Amino acid sequence: MKDAELVTFGGSSLDRAGELRGNAEALAQAERDPASRAVVFWRGKPLISPERPAGLVRLSMDHPALAERAQAPILLGREEGSPVFAVELPTWALDTVDDANFGAFMDPSEQRHPALPDWMVFAELRRVMTWLNPRDAELAASGKAVLGWHEIHRFCARCGQETQVSQGGWQRQCSGCGGAHFPRTDPVVIMLITHGNSVLVGRSPGWPRGMYSLLAGFVEPGETLEAAVRREVFEESGVRVGEVGYLASQPWPFPASLMFGCHGHATSTEITVDPVEIEDARWISREEMMDISAGQHPEVLPARKGAIAHFLIERWLTDTLD
Repeated sequence: MKDAELVTFGGSSLDRAGELRGNAEALAQAERDPASRAVVFWRGKPLISPERPAGLVRLSMDHPALAERAQAPILLGREEGSPVFAVELPTWALDTVDDANFGAFMDPSEQRHPALPDWMVFAELRRVMTWLNPRDAELAASGKAVLGWHEIHRFCARCGQETQVSQGGWQRQCSGCGGAHFPRTDPVVIMLITHGNSVLVGRSPGWPRGMYSLLAGFVEPGETLEAAVRREVFEESGVRVGEVGYLASQPWPFPASLMFGCHGHATSTEITVDPVEIEDARWISREEMMDISAGQHPEVLPARKGAIAHFLIERWLTDTLD
């Protein structure tokens, strides 16, 4: 697809400065560089300026708010030659946080740090992802995914010893057995399955009423993307798929997936839903999908903007998949 990298979280061509990761002296110098900046997170939420177009806030590395950061900063790369890091702030007491809905699909809450001005807020990335420019979106996605990985991989999977951050945040090293652990990315296929003039969509239990999307699922070990597409579609809907092709990919930091957008041609149309996998599936004609995208359908909502499902559906409607 010619415009494949226009998908949200992709295409900003960030210089990731990989050559600095193994150089402890260069990393220390980068942290001290007055031009270095920090992208800041709190409980997985990035710090932004919410006035649209919204912007990802960058603080100087010596900003007082960063004095009690939760862990070592993560080197994300360079912007205009200057290092940029991801920093997680420790949790501070807030009586107004609704923990039951915090971090949900469209968590509307915003939090303000006592050491920062009121115009800076921590916001759920899924809610604001389409507000950000490509560079801000890539930095936010990278920082959120890697910081999230560190949070749940403090201990060695080999021996159980606590591990230490190394390689500028792109590795954890075990002092016990010497094992090296690296941030993981889970491959997921998401499928634009068509038959003639119609596309297959489904919904998971617990989704907001009227929300449908393209079918998706994790790629299993030893499986090709094409095989994963055919297996997942059949498991979820009972529909058989023949020819499969790759379209585009999207980093999806919720928590750390890489979505492989694929186009598959259905060889059967009868739907048999697996209720363990999804709640409903249906064929939607191109004309009906145009009404859905315009917000004029009585039952089905448009796919969420920013998600690769929306990206693929819009290009299917405009015949720009190639």
